[in-house]
Amino acid sequence: MSACAMGKRVILTEETDWIGGQLTAQLVPPDEHPWIEQFGCTARYRRYRECVRELYRNHRPLTAAACDDPLLNPGGGWVSRLCHEPVVGHEVLRSMLEPFVARGLLEIRLLSVPMDAEIDGSPISVNPANPRSRQEGTGVRVRSIRLLNLSSGTKEVVSAKVFLDATELGDLLPMTGTSYAVGAEAKTETEEPNAVDGSPEWDNVQGVTWCMAIALDEGSHRVIDKPESYERWRAYKPSFWPGPLLGFDVLHAHTGQAVKLPLFSHHWYALFPYRQILNPAILNEPAHPATVVNWPQNDYFVETILDVDLALDLTTGVPLARGPVSAARLLDAKELSRCLLHWLQTEAPRHDEGEGYPGLYLRPDLSGTDDGFAKTAYIRESRRILALRPIREQDVSAESNPGCDRAPCFEDSVGTGAYRIDLHPSTNGKNTIDTSTLPFEIPMGALIPQTMRNLLPAAKNLGVTHITNGCYRLHPVEWNIGESAGALAAFSIDAGLDPVEVYQDSGRRHAFQDVLQRQGIELRWPQLRPL
Repeated sequence: MSACAMGKRVILTEETDWIGGQLTAQLVPPDEHPWIEQFGCTARYRRYRECVRELYRNHRPLTAAACDDPLLNPGGGWVSRLCHEPVVGHEVLRSMLEPFVARGLLEIRLLSVPMDAEIDGSPISVNPANPRSRQEGTGVRVRSIRLLNLSSGTKEVVSAKVFLDATELGDLLPMTGTSYAVGAEAKTETEEPNAVDGSPEWDNVQGVTWCMAIALDEGSHRVIDKPESYERWRAYKPSFWPGPLLGFDVLHAHTGQAVKLPLFSHHWYALFPYRQILNPAILNEPAHPATVVNWPQNDYFVETILDVDLALDLTTGVPLARGPVSAARLLDAKELSRCLLHWLQTEAPRHDEGEGYPGLYLRPDLSGTDDGFAKTAYIRESRRILALRPIREQDVSAESNPGCDRAPCFEDSVGTGAYRIDLHPSTNGKNTIDTSTLPFEIPMGALIPQTMRNLLPAAKNLGVTHITNGCYRLHPVEWNIGESAGALAAFSIDAGLDPVEVYQDSGRRHAFQDVLQRQGIELRWPQLRPL
């Protein structure tokens, strides 16, 4: 959006048939900070939120009270002030992009993934002793990316002046020889309070979740067939968990104490209303309540999917970013969610005594798929560029900045964000890390790779650490990163410079920040009062 608004021609690729990532294809309602209705996000993100509400008012049979509610929360979930059906997010995003498509500035390639890249620079080297260690890229400039259409099998080569990687796993980084990290850094590297002791851990990556959309038709019987791996998952108990994973005994994210988190309760603390996306109470016609299952019980953290297939393609020297091992693990994650559904239907302790909720059923109409599961898994942690200005825990944490209402300012700020450092259990057996942060900024230096001149991170693959990924990976922050990266690409092209040259010149950097502010991107937090 930001690059097109600055007059640039853009090709946008998407591996599913829905644009929007977390908001849509992954079925994840937006995780947002408490001030989201007033400030702390970009103007375009705010417009997205209002367009979602307008779509409900104009195209859903709402009650008069719901129509008149300026802060309408369509689904009524408590994880967000704007829980909504994923298809609504997709429709709103398409409508926001349509003017650029109509003007010939934007081409959208659905069901399309990058295969490999042509770069200027020496061949990419992979350490044969540990192919999953930090990748020290030797690429200098990306000439082109070859795309594969997953539906037709056709291939297309796209050349451009600047490339932006907004893939879920940072797929362009190994393809292009851009230096990057995976897993957790050591304390000796970053001095972060919560970094790991000893050596870096490449396999210390947050688990993924294959979400599903379910509804409840109380009194009906909709039990699915028992999945083949049901007994395996039913017996699975992580060493750090208070009970079996398929159960209502969980660890409270903030305190680490064992608590019960049931499916339903007499107050708000329950799983079903947590990410509820369809609320019958606001509708003028009968409907079953529906929710998204993105819960501790279907977090898949037994194995990582990052770089497990990394190998050299001998014809091109380009590492393969994906492969059969990661694909099999993703299917296993989906199977875990299927087993969870069967457990909920048949064995889960009911809030009103008894066992099982046989009236739970999948909602393919809400997921946009044939089976009610998300189009793709929810990815929390990506490959991350080695940036000129990495973001560390002490830059944002409340404990490292006592007495402050905001995190320290970055002179080169290109946006804002706010969320706790929220790290889900990791794939090498490490437990949750959850710690308080202060409202923070996004430094431009975290968007500038150390070794690649015309590729920018446009998602959670910016220069964060394993720890700070936990607060920079949420919807409005990732959106802001994308907007600022798109604007930086456009600004650099207009100036005839590489992004790193804009960053290194204070005059040009300040001129770019002026462009961001004119586009409605907030660079600073106001003084905040406790909520």
